[in-house]
Parts: sequence; structure tokens; C-alpha cells
Amino acid sequence: MQAVILAAGMGKRLKHLTANNTKCMVKVNGVPMIDRMLAQLDRHGLSRIVLVVGYEREKLKAHVRSLPISTPVEFIDNPVFDRTNNIYSLALAKENLCAEDTILLESDLIFEDSVLDLLLDDPRPNLALVDKYESWMDGTCALLDENDGIAAFVPKQSFRYDEIASYYKTVNIYRFSREFSQNQYVPFLEAYVKALGENEYYEQVLRVITMLNHTSIRAKRLTGQRWYEIDDVQDLDIAESIFTDSVSDRAAKLQSRYGGYWRYPGMLDFCYLVNPYFPPKRMSDEIKASFETLLTQYPSGMHINSLLAAKNFGLSERSILVGNGAAELIKAFMERLSGKVGIIRPSFEEYGHRYADQVEFRPENPDFSYTAEDVMAFFSAHPVQNLILINPDNPSGNYIPKAGLLRLVDWARERETTLLVDESFADFADELDNSLLDQDLLDRNPHLFVIKSISKSYGVPGLRLGVLASGDSSTIAALKKDVSIWNVNSFAEFYLQIEEKYQSDYRSGMARFRAERARFAAKLAELPGLRVIPSQANYMMVELTKPGRKAKDLLAVLLSKYNLLVKELTGKTGGEYLRFAVRSTEDNDCLLAALRKELAT
Repeated sequence: MQAVILAAGMGKRLKHLTANNTKCMVKVNGVPMIDRMLAQLDRHGLSRIVLVVGYEREKLKAHVRSLPISTPVEFIDNPVFDRTNNIYSLALAKENLCAEDTILLESDLIFEDSVLDLLLDDPRPNLALVDKYESWMDGTCALLDENDGIAAFVPKQSFRYDEIASYYKTVNIYRFSREFSQNQYVPFLEAYVKALGENEYYEQVLRVITMLNHTSIRAKRLTGQRWYEIDDVQDLDIAESIFTDSVSDRAAKLQSRYGGYWRYPGMLDFCYLVNPYFPPKRMSDEIKASFETLLTQYPSGMHINSLLAAKNFGLSERSILVGNGAAELIKAFMERLSGKVGIIRPSFEEYGHRYADQVEFRPENPDFSYTAEDVMAFFSAHPVQNLILINPDNPSGNYIPKAGLLRLVDWARERETTLLVDESFADFADELDNSLLDQDLLDRNPHLFVIKSISKSYGVPGLRLGVLASGDSSTIAALKKDVSIWNVNSFAEFYLQIEEKYQSDYRSGMARFRAERARFAAKLAELPGLRVIPSQANYMMVELTKPGRKAKDLLAVLLSKYNLLVKELTGKTGGEYLRFAVRSTEDNDCLLAALRKELAT
């Protein structure tokens, strides 16, 4: 068996990285893609490796010849690489295809070793590697039957987004028998080039063959093996975080992205915090129905969006500001403060990062718990001009009931202290009607400011929405001038427009959430060496109690073995703590199963 690698393309989308370099020589974590691929093929005792080269071919040839590869390497030149597509490159290798069984690969792929093992261990002679379609994928897809037959190849121009649930993406790695190449693929390839020209794709030939006889080539489905196709610099950045040799480096690179985890194949994100039971499908369908209008029309300005938010929360427009996520509002608010700021730790660090003159209160107990009285006692002894309270707190999940918050509001007023309460997670608490977003309360207490992240509570982080409210209308007006007039896009505005009519769905979703949180916490508490800290938020903070067990090591194992991303808190807590987002029952059971295996050892 031989391998044929198509490596003639220019890789224009990688811009400066391929200005004087071939695409497959671009480095992923310091190793050129072609080095990795050739080393992987070299382990399988192939008769030869054939590279079809074009752009910067002499540089690529010299580089490959310098590599310690024991398998013979041959080159085929594509002199018209700049005006042909990969169908022409493969046609140049047709005699090679007909000579023996072939592994066909494209050179811009990076994959783990088991991908090739999976292909070569299968006894079926003609295979196309495929993976279940995900939103980060691009290119030719396939429709399969229950016996792995390829019912159809779906090129880009025939792709239908309403059918993605049934699509499999071609990985661009194939296995052809010599007989298949001789009797079917190459004859059809020659006819296709003659009829339709050289600026086409070789997958089109497979599409024709499967239309006539869909049993000629079977699909080989991946089952979680890692691979990535690198077309641009963002692909390269993601590939480097997926294929780093160090699991700790991988975790650090993933967490430094602060989201976008939908681009990572099969990964379950227990790090970032959203509502798993809202929005309902009907609400999503309503937004989809207006997609073209929202995409092509300008959003309203700050005044209209403030009216919409005020309607949803029962407030006056003069008292509320809408932000591009709570993060924008935190930045704007913290920049207007003066004097000392009281911070409770461990906590959400966005506030602390925005202000230097801090007084820190750290509860000295293993649960990091505190009451309103604890806060008042500490900051009475250590006076501040401003106090930040996140309730429930992050990452501990500590919760101060509304009665305690109201005592804290009175205490702050008596001391002329500006009090900001971040209630982004308050809706998840067992106590209902606990919000401080009440117009009478705000008007009586202009020193009180309330922030709420709609992204977290309402499960729409992609919309980037948050609100800041206060009875201090002059400060709210000034903050409105500090942010952009179009700081909220049309999709977010439309969400604010329709959100109110889905309040019953929201309440029922929160009831489901509270039941699942209680179940999840009880199951976690059954695991050996794990202490669960009581939480009223949509996450659980846990301590590893087995001597010698490290939180960073368990994070690495969960990521490398199970593709589960959790939050490690050693830097915040000084102990061996992790934080798990509360997701759906199905997802939570995946984490529980992984923890059960790992903590038993």
C-alpha cells in the first residue's frame, strides 16, 4: 500500500504564513504539518509516499528530503497549480493510483495517530473517513445509510443548513483499492476532467460514482478521534490548542480563549456558565424567522434598548442601561469610582482587574461562605467608599438571602458607601423573587447599583447582553454616554423585544434547573475524595480531599481522556478546588461517569 498526498495548493487564506512557504510547511506547535503527516505514514510500512507538489515545490521537496523518513518519497509536479484545482493534481497521479492500494490525503490536515489506525484496520477495501458534522466544519459532506453506504456526497453549493443533522463531513482521507482506482475512479476521473475541466474537485468524481453505485465506497465513521483542517490563521490557532503535547498547555490555551468552544470537536464545556433550560425552541425559532431582517438592518440606539430592558424588568428607562454583556457595564462602572473598593474573594475577577485600590475580605472557612452580617462587620472595621457584592458569588455559590441584602443596602446608605450588587446568578437560587431590580427600592437608595448578566441567566451568551440599574439617574445617564450608541446588535435587541412573552418558559426552565442542580450535587457528594460546597448558582465548587490529589491533574485527565473542560481554582483558593457548571442531566452524567472512574483510583 502507498500514500498519495495532495500538496500543490497556495494556501492564500493563511496570508503571510504562506507568502514564501507551502501550506503544509506551516508549523503547528513548532512542527510543520507535513513533518507530522509523513512521520505518521512512515510507521505503517508503506511501499512509497507520493507528493503532488506545486506552489513553492522546490522548497517543499528540499524540506521533505531532509526529513528522517524511511519510506521512499516520490514527487509529481503540478506546474499549473495556480489555475487548477485538486482534481488536476490527482489526475497527475492516476498511474500511481492504478498501481496499488492507496491512502489519499490532503496536506492541510492534522490528526491523531489513531485516525490512520482506524482506516487501515478496517477490512473493507474502499473507505472515506467521515465525522459527524459540526458547525466549525467546512467543505464536502456526505449522507450515509445504516450500513455505512454513502447515499450521496454533498458539495458546498448543495449544502442545506436545514439538513445538517443528517450530514457527515468528509475528513479528506480516503482508502482506495487498486481495483477501484483501475476500474472506477480513474476512468471517471479522466472523463470528468475532459468534460468539465481542470478547475474542479476530486470529490465530485466520487459523487458521480456513488450516484451510479453507492456500494463502491463505504464511509468509515470517526468516534471521537481528533482531527482538524487548517485553512486560515484561526484554524491554526485552534489546532495548536487541540494538538499540543502538554495537556496542561492545552488547558491553558483553551481557557485563554474565553469561549468559542463550539469549534472544538465533541468537547463538553463545564467551565463557562449558562442556563441549560432556556431559551425554549419556540423562542429560537422566532429569532430564526427574522434572521435576514436582523442580519441586514441596523439596531436601535441606546434609548430604545433601554426602553425594552426597562419593560422586561419593570423599571424606568432613566434607571437602566443595556450593555454588550455585563463585562462592558462592569468596565464603564468601575472607571467612574473613586476611593477604596471593597472586594470579597475568591470571586469573579473582572471587578478586581478594573480597579487598583482594593480592600479584600476573604472568609476564613473551607466553604468560603459569609453572611450579610459578616460583610458589614468586616467593612465596618475596614471602611471603603465602594463595595462590590456578587450574589450568588462565583466560584463558591455562596448566597445571601434578600432580607440580608436589604440590611446591607441600609448599612451602605448610612455609611454613604456606593454598593454594587451583581445578581447575574440570582435567578438560579431556591429563593424566588429575590431580585433588587425594583424601581421603588432603587429610587429610595440611589447609592445602590445592580448588574445582571442576561447571558448567564437566560442562556444566550452569544447575544452579549447585560443590564445595569440604579435610582441614581444622573450616573446612569453619564454611563450611557460612555458606551457606544450601537453597543447592542439587532439580534440582541430583538431578544429584548420578545423576551417578556416567554417568562412562563423561563420560570419552568428554572424549576427544572433547580431540580437538576440538587440531583447533580447529591451524585457528586457520593464520589470518594470529593467535598461538595453548597451552591445557589448554576455551578458547583468542589474540593479534592484525597491527600496528594491535585486539581490541575484531574483537570488534565478530564480534558485528555474525556474531552471535558472544567475550571481549576487553585490560584483563587489556595487549595485543591474545581468548579463544575451545571449542565443538562445527560451532560452532567457524562462528567459524573468520568469522575467516578478517575476518583476511584
